[in-house]
Amino acid sequence: MPELPDIVVYLECLERRIAGATLRELRLASPFLLRTVEPPLSEAAGRRVVALRRLGKRLALGLEGELWLVLHLMVAGRLHWKPPGARPPGKVGLAAFAFDDGPAGGGTLILTEAGSKRRASLHLVRGEAALRALDRGGLEVAAATGAAFAEALRRERHTLKRALTDPRLFSGIGGAYGDEILHRAGLSPLALTSSLDDEAVARLQRACVEILAEWTERLRAEVGDGFPEKVTAFREEMAVHGRFGRPCPRCGAPVQRIVYAENETNYCPSCQTGGKLLADRSLSRLLREDWPRSLEELEDRPGLGAAAGRRAPRGRGG
Repeated sequence: MPELPDIVVYLECLERRIAGATLRELRLASPFLLRTVEPPLSEAAGRRVVALRRLGKRLALGLEGELWLVLHLMVAGRLHWKPPGARPPGKVGLAAFAFDDGPAGGGTLILTEAGSKRRASLHLVRGEAALRALDRGGLEVAAATGAAFAEALRRERHTLKRALTDPRLFSGIGGAYGDEILHRAGLSPLALTSSLDDEAVARLQRACVEILAEWTERLRAEVGDGFPEKVTAFREEMAVHGRFGRPCPRCGAPVQRIVYAENETNYCPSCQTGGKLLADRSLSRLLREDWPRSLEELEDRPGLGAAAGRRAPRGRGG
């Protein structure tokens, strides 16, 4: 799933191409992509792009008349910049957004989604209030104070990996960068948020800020003046994510993984869990009670409100 660094670079590349441009046509190749009916999608055509924003892992394109096109790429959704007149390709094409008169002189933004599951979504909403309703409310860690970060982390009793990837708690962090953050901080993905002392919380916050900033800069440099065409959660330069069985770059121990439902977590037992491999009956119970069974379950949970104080069932961290 594209996470904060990927979405930031997508938006920066779009800014250079469509800021001030007119959306001439919006062609849907899949009716399942659109998740709203009011206002009708036809109202978006002919309007100028006046803003671009990130809402967690969503991209929001602001149009004249207080309209917002909001895209969530989920796991396999990807964006591509093509010449004017391009159409959504074959089975993977979901939509085409044709722009005129932009900084790049016009072009077509193509949305594709690999695989058979159609998880990517498009919303068209009117006004700031409707836009805010799509925001999961997670904390922006780069701008957060230490107290705000600690409050968000300890708001609910979860495993650290679960907390970091909850969009209601932290904005833009998913499985890939969650693994990298926890490795940088030297913390077990299954340690409970309630078990961390203040020093560990501060270390975790530093790791969040560092990893997200480093990878944003790395992706910017990789793309240059082009457009991101190799957006992936598995990169050779990562320390642990997607590197099961390969040596940890810090200590050389083989990276281990936990797989539960649609979730995979990678970690170094030497650097993060005191040499312990995270696999026993207590682990299975903890994952069943604390981890979502699907990505949709995590991404689509209602925002924090009446349930904010609810605590997860007790389990055992690593």
